[in-house]
Amino acid sequence: MYSKCRRLEYAVRVFDRMPERDLVVWNSMVSGYARRGFPDDAMALVKKMRAHGPKPDLVTWNALISGLSQPGTGADRAASASDLLASMRADRIEPDVYTWTSLVSGLVRDLDYDRAVEMFKRMVASGVRPSSATISSLLPALANAATLNKGKELHCYAVAIGAERDLFVGSSLVDMYAKCGLILEAETVFGRMGARNAVSWNSMIFAYSNHGFSDRALALFDRMQAEGVRPDHLTFTAVFTACSHVGATGLGKDMFRAMQEEHGIEPRLEHYACMVDLLGRAGRLEEARDLIEEMPVKPDSFVWGALLGACRKHGNVDLAELASSRLLELEPESCGSFVTLSNVLMDVGRWEDAVRMNKLIRRRKLKRHLGCSWTQAGR
Repeated sequence: MYSKCRRLEYAVRVFDRMPERDLVVWNSMVSGYARRGFPDDAMALVKKMRAHGPKPDLVTWNALISGLSQPGTGADRAASASDLLASMRADRIEPDVYTWTSLVSGLVRDLDYDRAVEMFKRMVASGVRPSSATISSLLPALANAATLNKGKELHCYAVAIGAERDLFVGSSLVDMYAKCGLILEAETVFGRMGARNAVSWNSMIFAYSNHGFSDRALALFDRMQAEGVRPDHLTFTAVFTACSHVGATGLGKDMFRAMQEEHGIEPRLEHYACMVDLLGRAGRLEEARDLIEEMPVKPDSFVWGALLGACRKHGNVDLAELASSRLLELEPESCGSFVTLSNVLMDVGRWEDAVRMNKLIRRRKLKRHLGCSWTQAGR
């Protein structure tokens, strides 16, 4: 109870005062240390159990591995996963589906997608049948890496074990196909889902919005509400993106008000960035600036970046200089805002100012963040 309430010091005090401790107590303390971000203490306690206390069981190891798989623990999962599995087997304990799923999800959170896939393969090779939770935790890795072939293989496996219609697997498949650019496949999976929650609807709305099918995104948003599913903050991010791409400024503003007044959702930074982009694309730069000034929270780089991008499109040098200066305060090591401002100056014929800006970039030794892309051939 104290561990789950984030009062670990009280949990330790109770644990230390107990005259007798059974396996359940030790496991609770291991889980508390691991989940609260003290992996070294959790591992030390397991070693103490192996030496002097009750022998660790599957629950012990799962508590440790699950805790270490949580974000923010500071654990090096790529380096420790094999060691943990070896230690389990040294205690003659075989990992179960929960163990493997925790390891896979932890690696995915670390963006170590290749090792996550390798861990999944080791799981299957060991004879443990993946659950829908395992598959849905691995699919985001393949989506973010745009690894279509592996994603299709995992989809086939989900069909083979009957997990395709699982709520979370279906939502992850929609997201994976959309990020790989296969909207028809995403639609097919979405249509086959027996049940859908807000995550499922959001995935499909984002798929339409990000690939230029704004009318379909907005129609799906209406259908979502008609079927009684309550939109959340991510839903409105997708809707604002769709409105921005199709130039529906009035509708976007109405949605922004409805989000607050009808749905009780307070705008987040990403919502403001979308609205600034929406107004900026329509050339309503002063209105976009006023919205930023009225924000109850400090604008981030995405908000100012949206305004700066709009200033370049419409050639507004004054606002571009304002946005660039704010971006420099937020990202002093990046030259992106200076480069965009330089382009704005060139677009309006102020060549000397543009040259001065480029010299300033070199003098300050600001870093240019290079982009990259890749393609698969012959597959």
